[in-house]
Amino acid sequence: MRGFDVVVAGGGNAALCAAIEARRRGASVLLLERTAREWRGGNSKYTRNVRCAGDAYAEDEFLADLVEVTGSELDPELALLTIERSRELPGWLAAQGVRWQPALRGTLQLSRTNRFFLGGGKALVNVEYETARRLGVEVRYGGAVTGLRLAGGRCEGVVVESAGERTTLPARAVVVASGGYEANLDWLAEHWGEGARRYRVRGSRWNDGLLLRHLLAAGALARGNPRGFHAIAVDGRSPLFDGGIVTRVDSVPFGIVVNGDGVRFADEGADLWPKRYASWGRLIAMQPGQVACSIFDSRAVGCFIPAVYPPFQAGSVADLAGALGLEAAALTRTVAEYNAAVRPGQHDAGRLDGCATEGLDPPKSNWALPIDRPPYYGYPLRVGVTFTYLGVAVDRDARVLRDDGAPFENVYAAGEVMAGSILREGYLAGFGMTIGAVFGRLAGAAAAGHRNGG
Repeated sequence: MRGFDVVVAGGGNAALCAAIEARRRGASVLLLERTAREWRGGNSKYTRNVRCAGDAYAEDEFLADLVEVTGSELDPELALLTIERSRELPGWLAAQGVRWQPALRGTLQLSRTNRFFLGGGKALVNVEYETARRLGVEVRYGGAVTGLRLAGGRCEGVVVESAGERTTLPARAVVVASGGYEANLDWLAEHWGEGARRYRVRGSRWNDGLLLRHLLAAGALARGNPRGFHAIAVDGRSPLFDGGIVTRVDSVPFGIVVNGDGVRFADEGADLWPKRYASWGRLIAMQPGQVACSIFDSRAVGCFIPAVYPPFQAGSVADLAGALGLEAAALTRTVAEYNAAVRPGQHDAGRLDGCATEGLDPPKSNWALPIDRPPYYGYPLRVGVTFTYLGVAVDRDARVLRDDGAPFENVYAAGEVMAGSILREGYLAGFGMTIGAVFGRLAGAAAAGHRNGG
């Protein structure tokens, strides 16, 4: 059976960056995408942008932003490595054929820190697949990597199941870039209880942690927060899997959010939206029934990118409550209390404007405007999980570490499967793509070093 210098398990941005980098260094490369061609790309196809350090966004500011949202328990060496290498990404991705566009209208406060893919994440992965094909990377669809043949800290082959048959492919090096376990509701329920079965998984249904669990069972060192995940507020009408980025609800800073009892439970204006949008998944997960509603009025229309489903609309707060399945008196009372607490200020959606409430618990610290200008609008909200923060530990070359601290000789990891080293909770917009691209390149370059049997 033909062997390859490098076998890449996964089909998203991290996997493609690894495959391209390894192939450009002379290695023969096989990329195994578990699903069919039309569903290729993992979670990457649902993205819009990547966060990068640059002249307008220095590395120290980037690191401070990261620590602010995820805490200081992150691996500082790997975090700084990711940030430093992110400066190279716009040029490197452009060299692979990726094109850029200005920040989309309604993507608040991101034009300085993030680069937007022309055509979004689907266009990104299509370009990367075409570049990989042109370079000579072999791509196979419909084969799940279920395990690695490991012996003495070295991988001797990759176990692949396809069409009911199991085969072992020899490989000199392996890159695991197969995502987290966010689509495995049983695994989520182990950490979040039965309420996790009411979550929505806005990413790929194939990210079930199959290979991650195998690596952990085989002695890979676990890293990250088992209860950590990138989870946001999505429209409650979203499908269980593969809703994508268009199900995200960005109206939160422009109104209030109430739980199923019609009561506010968090500060909707705590910080800039790109730093706080991913806190809302966890907040909703802690509410009864894991549901909530975003409430706003006509002032907010046009201020944010709308979700794929239109919001519910009504001429009164009471009627809106009925449309959303809330108790009318409770929502009317909540809105009235909020309106009475709003203090005058100079409203500016592009910055922390200090337009706040007074004497309200919880407060709204910025962008507080009365909700009194009909029509009134509301989105039903659920937890939308993007990816999980439990993964395998890696070193600076993206080698997977064993539980004794020594690295596997020829096993590498990139993307969500190792992101727990850097992310423990919270999120910065576009940073998952940064981790995937940086460690995909590192893994591919290091894996290519085994091409002559090294």
